[in-house]
Amino acid sequence: MTPRNILNVFLLVVLVTVLSLNFVIRRDPGQRNVEIMAEMVNSVAYESQAENPAVVGGNTALQPVSGTIARGFMPLHYEATPEDAKRAGAELMNPFAAEDARSLDRGATVYANFCAVCHGATGLGDGPVTTRGFPPPPSLNGENALKMSDGQMFHILTYGQKNMPSYPSQVTRGDRWSVILYIRSLQKQTQRPTPPPPPPGVNP
Repeated sequence: MTPRNILNVFLLVVLVTVLSLNFVIRRDPGQRNVEIMAEMVNSVAYESQAENPAVVGGNTALQPVSGTIARGFMPLHYEATPEDAKRAGAELMNPFAAEDARSLDRGATVYANFCAVCHGATGLGDGPVTTRGFPPPPSLNGENALKMSDGQMFHILTYGQKNMPSYPSQVTRGDRWSVILYIRSLQKQTQRPTPPPPPPGVNP
């Protein structure tokens, strides 16, 4: 048998095999194909809307147990109002100390990702968006920001204020406190110490 004939026989065998498998696997167009390695198709967990014989009532999607709070979703009992912003300023305190280097580094990272685009790298309100027609935000080194308590700043990060949107879905609660810690460090870097008064009888 010549090589050409061998090739023809091989191709014929392949064709017959493919056609046979096609008829075997797809016997009925209305039926699903044979599943091979179907571990990802047949999930171990119950689907959210599927019947679940392991629970009372048979519903997979259940309501949270009464009196419980999902991890990471501790509620804040404040509203997006100026009155509650002041109340938050009086009641909330930053859980991180100013000397907490780890939280400070985390705050710097979060600030660079979410805040610097508007407030600028040093908090002066000169972020990149201000060069494209967006009104610049107030300086974080200004008098109002310096007098603002950590709790009120946390309220603004959580609920927004004026042109600033809220960030609870982007920035976790702990990261918001870390950002405030970093903002305080920026304020310390930009504040100039007040020179002492001249001695009596000496003209400045």
